[in-house]
Amino acid sequence: DVQLQASGGGLVQAGGSLRLSCAASGFTLDDYAIGWLRQAPGKEREGLSCIASSDGSTYVADSRFTISSDVAKNTVYLQMNSLKPEDTAVYYCAAVAYYRWGYQLRPPTASAFAYWGQGTQVTVSS
Repeated sequence: DVQLQASGGGLVQAGGSLRLSCAASGFTLDDYAIGWLRQAPGKEREGLSCIASSDGSTYVADSRFTISSDVAKNTVYLQMNSLKPEDTAVYYCAAVAYYRWGYQLRPPTASAFAYWGQGTQVTVSS
């Protein structure tokens, strides 16, 4: 079974940093595109970043964030710097078989992914 486990959230002061991890099981990163999305209370789920480990391509919607992967650990990371209170949300990682995107990375909209992790809460205090 495809499973995703997001972790690394927490409480941080504005201007601080966090690194989120998405541990994948049941598949190898080389065959999938992995995305990070977030959802704040009362708002729609928002795509932040995605990566295709097979070709190293990445997409990032916010330059404060960096996505990376460790294929040996089957884990994708989202490094978030200069955090703001408006970054407060539940952060999700999601996956889709890369061939379904035609092996071309695309902006990480929620509807583009087939599998989801449980989410990790990020709270940024002012």
